[in-house]
Amino acid sequence: MMEQTIENFEGTKNIILDGGGSSDVEAGIEFIYHMREHLLDISIATVYALVVYAIVLYINKKIKG
Repeated sequence: MMEQTIENFEGTKNIILDGGGSSDVEAGIEFIYHMREHLLDISIATVYALVVYAIVLYINKKIKG
């Protein structure tokens, strides 16, 4: 438990930290697992970004040339 005293505040704020700190490897595996659930969303966003980039390149080519 952490305790913090703040100026102009009557009282204290208590923060309880979980003791089950996970390692970086576990956090990475969990991130990849959750990313896998959103594979369709990520794919659509990637295709959209590539299309927008292609449009920007096309417009720049037309303006300059």
